[in-house]
Amino acid sequence: MEHQTLRKTLKPIHLWSIAVGMVISGQYFGWNYGFSEGGVVGMMIASLLVTAFFACFIFSYAELSTSIPNAGGPSAYAARALGPFGGYVAGIACLLEFVFAPPAIAVSTGAYVHFLIPSASPVWVTTGIFILFILINMVGMKGAALIELIATVIALVGLALFYTAGLPHVSLDRLVPADAPPLAAGGVLAAVPFAIWFFLAIEGGAMAAEEVENPKRDIPRGFISGILTLATATVLTLLVTAGLGGGEGKPADYPLPQALSGVYGEGHWVVVAVTMIGLIGLIASLHGIIIGYSRQTYALSRAGYFPKFLSRLNRHGVPVWGLLLPGAIGVVCAGSAAFASALIELAVFGAVLMYCLSMISLFVLRYKEPGLERPFRVAFPVVPAIALALGLLFLYCVVRYSMLVKTMPVLGVDIPLWAVIVAIYAAAVLYYAMKGRHSVAADRTIVAERP
Repeated sequence: MEHQTLRKTLKPIHLWSIAVGMVISGQYFGWNYGFSEGGVVGMMIASLLVTAFFACFIFSYAELSTSIPNAGGPSAYAARALGPFGGYVAGIACLLEFVFAPPAIAVSTGAYVHFLIPSASPVWVTTGIFILFILINMVGMKGAALIELIATVIALVGLALFYTAGLPHVSLDRLVPADAPPLAAGGVLAAVPFAIWFFLAIEGGAMAAEEVENPKRDIPRGFISGILTLATATVLTLLVTAGLGGGEGKPADYPLPQALSGVYGEGHWVVVAVTMIGLIGLIASLHGIIIGYSRQTYALSRAGYFPKFLSRLNRHGVPVWGLLLPGAIGVVCAGSAAFASALIELAVFGAVLMYCLSMISLFVLRYKEPGLERPFRVAFPVVPAIALALGLLFLYCVVRYSMLVKTMPVLGVDIPLWAVIVAIYAAAVLYYAMKGRHSVAADRTIVAERP
């Protein structure tokens, strides 16, 4: 049997767990590549800028998500403010984030398992875990949200253990190295794309908005509690990892166990425990972002942007093809552990572009639709203006220090990241011109009539 409406089963704690769970792996890996770009001090400054951005962004985003509680999230806001094509551009940006982030997380999952069991093949673990959680998501949102809640709580316990074990051994000399090169603005800006990984995908909770029992009340509670949780964790994770020497040498896909092992040794129970719990954190994010991309694909299909079969729901209310097709792309990417850093940077580009479009949409909607019901109102215009200004700065950072200078291997050829983005958007715009624009105008689920 086919259902057309997502089921309302989520409470604030579920939304908190989805928002935090989507991000929690960013505490366990990925961000540490920023040490190579800006050094310890540069990474700290970049992380402070990013934390300030997300604090302003998430309050602004709460206004959008409660005003327009739609599974499309940013594509719905942009479509309402900027028209169908604006919604499509934002939707593709969101899919860039949510399709490329899971394989990067899966690659790190394989690295964590390999750290624990050297004989385990990272590639087989990576692809196996990814496929397993795609299948788990077939059970429906209520069961998926329960799994996400449990995994998120366990991952936070793992971080608490890391802080407890590491804080007594933090060295001030490692936080501010005496022999560090002079701090340069370029190093700080180059570290920004990796600092964003601390918070990347927190906005994905908005894609579960249609499945929240009371979105007007519960979405702000879930988002705001989520950003407070993650901001606290970011400060402590960066402080402890850098203070244990985690900013030295070649970045690893398991920075927390690597930093602890320098104090306790690789076989110590604390190192093993943090590694094992870190796996739960990675799984929480992988599982949560799979929820996010499936709902984004569902919403874009339902609105007419994508083929209609992608919005078909099974008897559990799950968009099956919206889950499986992007998942297949992710599994293929995850099968090559050679470009985990490139996957992170592609995901960050999509995220930052979407953040900027969302903030622009907020300003446009305030002007065009002053009478729109806004159950939660951000301090306008100061807070969204700060978010937009920092978002545009971050977009420059990602383009200047990642897209224009870095590559990823595709079939044995190193392809510039900017070329990957251009190819994806060229294909997307071509599809929209040939087919999508003819069907989207008749659908009112995303492009609502003006009051």
